[in-house]
Amino acid sequence: MTSLNKIAFVAAKGEPAEVARERLTARYGHVAPESADVIVALGGDGFMLQTLHRYMKLNLPIYGMNQGTVGFLMNEYNEDDLPARLANANAAAIHPLRMQATTEAGAVHEALAINEVALLRQTRQIAKLRISIDGRVRIDELAGDGALVATPAGSTAYNLSAHGPILPLDAGVLALTPISAFRPRRWRGALLSRTATVKFEVMDYFKRPVSATADFNEVRDVVEVTVREAPEISLRLLFDAGHDLEERILNEQFIS
Repeated sequence: MTSLNKIAFVAAKGEPAEVARERLTARYGHVAPESADVIVALGGDGFMLQTLHRYMKLNLPIYGMNQGTVGFLMNEYNEDDLPARLANANAAAIHPLRMQATTEAGAVHEALAINEVALLRQTRQIAKLRISIDGRVRIDELAGDGALVATPAGSTAYNLSAHGPILPLDAGVLALTPISAFRPRRWRGALLSRTATVKFEVMDYFKRPVSATADFNEVRDVVEVTVREAPEISLRLLFDAGHDLEERILNEQFIS
């Protein structure tokens, strides 16, 4: 890997991450992200998602150290030998999803999702969705809490909680997963090509309003949502050797 001598440290709000940033900055120096070779993010998985979104246009590798709860996208926190760890880290390239959501008022919103795009009912009324793949209707009516499309990197997040499959990074597929589906009762979702375009149409949207969320960007009262991968955007996450993201995703499939 090319030299990663100029480090920008960013930290989640809260004492553990902020103290860690102060200690690492004192030891290794700090530059602004715009001048850095690499960004080191201190926090949990939620903060890593925020960091990836915030600095996406800089096209820099990002190395996370866990100062949060789960830390699935993070490396273990260790203050020693950071330049060597960065130099020897393995890079994982991930591509976000691009969501285009149209609301009842006719407004069109676009957002990127690194983990998933999820459609969820807004009230006690179940959502009813028509789902098309590449222009062909595959489900006339999905009744339930909603549905989501997940990337491989996000397949161990909300998708896994909704009983969706865990996807290897190099599988070349996306997960389409129902959320608490009532009808069709036995449908458990589908694996789609990463080139697929998924279209959700919200049925009876005045009575059964639905929101669409791309990671933490929410659009309420949607009537139509399209989701596709953004292959032109490539995000680079750095992981310590022997503890990379591909290994973590594989390992998750053998945890009871």
